[in-house]
Amino acid sequence: MEHWDIIIKPRKNLLDVDLKGIWQYRDLFWQYVKRDIVTIYKQTIFGPLWFLIQPILTTVMYKFVFANIAGVSTGDLPADLFYMSGVVLWNYFSACFTTGQTAFTGNSNVFSKVYFPRLVAPLSGITSGLIKALIQCIPLIFVWIYFAFFDAAVNIHLTWEFCLFPFFFLLIALSGMGCGLIVSALTVKYRDLNNLVTFGLQLWMYATPVIYPISITGERALTKFLYLNPLQGIFTDFRYMLTGVGEMDWMSLLYSVLFTFGILFLGVVVFSKQERTFMDTI
Repeated sequence: MEHWDIIIKPRKNLLDVDLKGIWQYRDLFWQYVKRDIVTIYKQTIFGPLWFLIQPILTTVMYKFVFANIAGVSTGDLPADLFYMSGVVLWNYFSACFTTGQTAFTGNSNVFSKVYFPRLVAPLSGITSGLIKALIQCIPLIFVWIYFAFFDAAVNIHLTWEFCLFPFFFLLIALSGMGCGLIVSALTVKYRDLNNLVTFGLQLWMYATPVIYPISITGERALTKFLYLNPLQGIFTDFRYMLTGVGEMDWMSLLYSVLFTFGILFLGVVVFSKQERTFMDTI
């Protein structure tokens, strides 16, 4: 009887995610992470400093356009702190979404030549994105400390809620990847969806309290619509965790948690189904 070291067989169950394979290919996972971080700014003048420059420039632009010109209020929080906290979270969500969205089309050359668990690609993307997000938190921390000393409304809010800091980033990562995986499976056949999704992602940002607090919308019907946004609770509670201004919205946070794990489950299932045949389509 012949003995085989490796047996390749198709998965039969939609829920059969190859977690063991992901662990076995952890070296490839870290190579992907290293590639994502190194190659982006490899031939730039400022290099990794762009990780710090980007949220600062974006915050300055938002403050000039929305606070100074449009007169959009940021509630009781200083505009600099409000915008920068929103920018850091949104940049990470957008990066995770894009990582999931391009999982098939961006890695088709590699996927067609060698086998490895396809989830390694989006998982490495959200990991490298987390490293960038944590670097972008550095100017946020300096702005936070500055206003904690010079603005009476802001305080160093080191209560037990501060332990939720990594949890907020986990929710952002998983929700962004889950949504991106669903889009990735759809755009294998329908490439023009990428243009629609890019536009939709921009609209999603304006429906999220990145540049305005949800409190300024008052009691209008629009407010109820904005509360349907699963990212709303994450952004609102993240700012409360930092500043102590306002209060924790536990119901919105619970809604965000349920949405995150629901969309992640659906995304992984759709991704696992599509990965079996996508090379015949792409």
